Amino acid sequence: MSAEAIGILGIVVLLILMLCNIRLGTCFIIVGFIGYGVISGWDKAFLMIGMEPFAQMNYTFTVVPLFLFMGAIVAVSGINADLYQAVRKWMGHIRGGLAMATCVASGIFAAVCGTSLAGVVAMGNVAYPEMKRYKYDDRLSGAAIAAGGTLGILIPPSIPFILYGLITEQSIGKLFIAGIIPGLLEILFYILAIYIMCKINPKYGPAGPRVVFKEKVLGLKYVWPMLLIVSMVLGGIYGGIFTPTEAGAMGAFSSIIVCLLLRRLKKSQFREALIETTRSAAMIIFMLIGAFIFMRFITVSGLPNTISEFIVNISAPPFLIIVGILSVYILLGCFMDALIIVLLTVPIIYPTVLALGYHPIWWGVLMVRVIEVGMVTPPFGMNLFVLSKAINVSVGKLYRGIIPFTIADFAHILLLAFFPQLSLFLVNLI
Repeated sequence: MSAEAIGILGIVVLLILMLCNIRLGTCFIIVGFIGYGVISGWDKAFLMIGMEPFAQMNYTFTVVPLFLFMGAIVAVSGINADLYQAVRKWMGHIRGGLAMATCVASGIFAAVCGTSLAGVVAMGNVAYPEMKRYKYDDRLSGAAIAAGGTLGILIPPSIPFILYGLITEQSIGKLFIAGIIPGLLEILFYILAIYIMCKINPKYGPAGPRVVFKEKVLGLKYVWPMLLIVSMVLGGIYGGIFTPTEAGAMGAFSSIIVCLLLRRLKKSQFREALIETTRSAAMIIFMLIGAFIFMRFITVSGLPNTISEFIVNISAPPFLIIVGILSVYILLGCFMDALIIVLLTVPIIYPTVLALGYHPIWWGVLMVRVIEVGMVTPPFGMNLFVLSKAINVSVGKLYRGIIPFTIADFAHILLLAFFPQLSLFLVNLI
């Protein structure tokens, strides 16, 4: 059996083990070790599995728990509710304004959260009762929360961006900066979708009461601290003051200080944030160790180069090939978590993208953006199922409500694909 065939067989076995509900890190290690041993010999396999974790785990990896801790501190403090109420006061008086406020607040929360499902649950518990109170249609309410939650993996700091950067050895700071403009555009696309829906049928999102200007300004007292943290983290990276790891440390420290000053962080909440961060970081780092072992096996199999040569030699425009790859990502995003997709596919697909001549930072942004779409796309869509349980709304209603947002998603993706400078403009200024 050829090395390439062993590589393909290894991927099939990996998928089977995943379907058996075995932890992804364990699946990576088992398949990577056995596959490497079959191809290169068992002595080298034992040497590789012993050395690889120590060779790969370095100072850079501390960026993962640091940004996770920053998001956990803000989440347990309940500031997401204050963010939503502050934005609601400015936008709630227009048709669909509460749904628009949900998307904006989700964007702000994403800037300190970094994950999608956490944003969905956090905003679902806060925004849905408020929209229910003002007789918003469940389809619009649920869809706005589910779509807004996807911002968590595009607007920096983003855990998928961190994993992509670590695996491909691309600058995490540049990936963060590249996600800013696409993230802001995504919010605008969602607001436009909500506006059109409520224009067609005003009953979807009735206008709420107006709030006096003084109350609007006072409500911002819970917004500016979060914006200050985000500006400091991203500004430090952009200005070359901090490395991404140092920015994570500053973000985590400043989020503690801000929450203490606002009297929103108790001892029990701090302990809860530590426990949640430890659990999440341990899971992600274990998956990363497994992914690097699996990458060694895939590399010696020669499969990435074989796939790259095959795709490059196809008599089709490179852009059509990219469209085909993105379609696969949408399908995977329907039933897999974004972190799993990044770890599973990047070692195989990344060489092909480079061979086609595309910018690795642009591809990282586009890949993450497309994975987001899969998380809210029927017939699966993880965000929809998580939200359905959180707010007790049928998945069927969420499916019907998410369609306009999905259309907005595809329009946004086309814009990013045809105009790479939207992702690379700020990066090129560094």
